[in-house]
Amino acid sequence: MAKKNAEDFLIAGGEDPKMRTRYDAIKTMEDFVAAANGEGYDFTIDEFNEVLREAGDSFDLIGNPAKRMIWWV
Repeated sequence: MAKKNAEDFLIAGGEDPKMRTRYDAIKTMEDFVAAANGEGYDFTIDEFNEVLREAGDSFDLIGNPAKRMIWWV
């Protein structure tokens, strides 16, 4: 169920540019997951990493302005 929450979070970010911008500004995975959980999602760092790994995505920031290529559209 928690992996589904992480997937739902990535889909929501894919649909909402303001959400992507807000989360792309967060530097650490710990703060990123804490912010998502604070908005009602329920997953751990390990669960989030597993979803990213299964999708072949990386949490790294790229470009200028920095963005993450994790959002599902």
